Amino acid sequence: MARRHMILSAFFFNPQGDHRMSWRHPRAPFAEIFGLDYYRRLAESAERAKLDAIFVADHVAIWDSVESGVAHYANARLEPLTLLTALSAVTKHIGLIATASSSYYEPYNLARLFASLDHVSNGRAAWNVVTSAMDEEALNFGRDGNIEHGFRYARAGEFLDIATALWDSWEDDAVLIDKETGYFADPDRVHRVDHTGQHFRVRGPLNVPRPPQGHPLIVQAGSSEAGKNLATRYADVHFAIIRSNEDGLRYRADINARLKKFGREPESFKILPGILPIVASSADEATEKQAFLDTLLPDRVAIDLLSSWAGLDLSAYPPDGPLPALPDESTFNGGRTSLNRVKDWTEQNLSIREIARKLANTGSVHPVTGTPSQIADQLEAWFVTGAVDGYNLMFPLLPEDWVNFAEQVVPELQRRGLFRQEYEPGTLRDRLGLPRPANRFATARDTHRAAS
Repeated sequence: MARRHMILSAFFFNPQGDHRMSWRHPRAPFAEIFGLDYYRRLAESAERAKLDAIFVADHVAIWDSVESGVAHYANARLEPLTLLTALSAVTKHIGLIATASSSYYEPYNLARLFASLDHVSNGRAAWNVVTSAMDEEALNFGRDGNIEHGFRYARAGEFLDIATALWDSWEDDAVLIDKETGYFADPDRVHRVDHTGQHFRVRGPLNVPRPPQGHPLIVQAGSSEAGKNLATRYADVHFAIIRSNEDGLRYRADINARLKKFGREPESFKILPGILPIVASSADEATEKQAFLDTLLPDRVAIDLLSSWAGLDLSAYPPDGPLPALPDESTFNGGRTSLNRVKDWTEQNLSIREIARKLANTGSVHPVTGTPSQIADQLEAWFVTGAVDGYNLMFPLLPEDWVNFAEQVVPELQRRGLFRQEYEPGTLRDRLGLPRPANRFATARDTHRAAS
């Protein structure tokens, strides 16, 4: 199936931008990041540019196991489902992707929240499924430390089975609101899920009718073996880490092989790598912008962050010396994608300080810098080969880089026929070319009738 145009999702984790110290920038916002108007203006800018979605990342803890986490790092942020529900009232078209943890919610609560967001937004909700990899998160939910990696992903799979069953627990035509007969709903089309599994026991049905999209979109970002398997079994959209066109084509081939094992077609799954776009009047100016942000980063924050990614306390090691031996991935309970990125950097013979600063300044995503035309060239190159379906746009400085991209790069992509001029009708699923899931209970009844 031919792809119509690239998918563009505007992402943020830190409210002032996705450089970890962007809050120090002279043009960064202040306390308005805790009010609705700031996000409303971002959403309006993205919707004017016809972007596909706003993607809000999240942790359910403050990163405070190290002093620099509270002292210097912008930890505080609004809860995504609350924020995006408010933004659904001041937008009409743009998708709304909220991060929520399968480790620290219950399936019924979360299925209800996302079904509600899908209804109030007229079919624009998406759930970024995370399993949570921080000890600080575990300590907020009655545990002594992070949950074992395999356990988290097993729980996530069962969680998704239940959530999708709950969204199906009302068939599409179950709501009658028939004032003459007195029937609000058809009881034959409202179903208990009666799930009993390793991690959960859930009766159902949901007390929200089936969402407009059937199921809100499922987004997943883990690139470990367990993460990729979870994604290709359940997800519609995959937030990937890709650093070159060749890397993207290899990743696509791997993903397609996994999709086949689950009986899925490649067209049912969209790959969006994260990129860091910096728009400027010249390549030199873009480099200067990036370099200025880098000057705002204390070494202490960088090394503490590297310690978190590597699962080791590096504060006792010489910062200009090499990294010590890293944990084995198979026994690591933190973020394995992050650990593997650190391992890649160790092969470049960099010091702890150098690796820490690379990590903190760009993370693991690919920077895309230059003039609007130069950035469009880079985005076009990966898209036309089929390596990617679009991009998760992680702007270093908000609102500046977000607005510059919307007002300068998007028109260039539109001019090239790579991006929409207007929103297509329908839900977020419709616009991304993703099918509406069949209702499992209606399908089972129809199959039973056909067999009898």
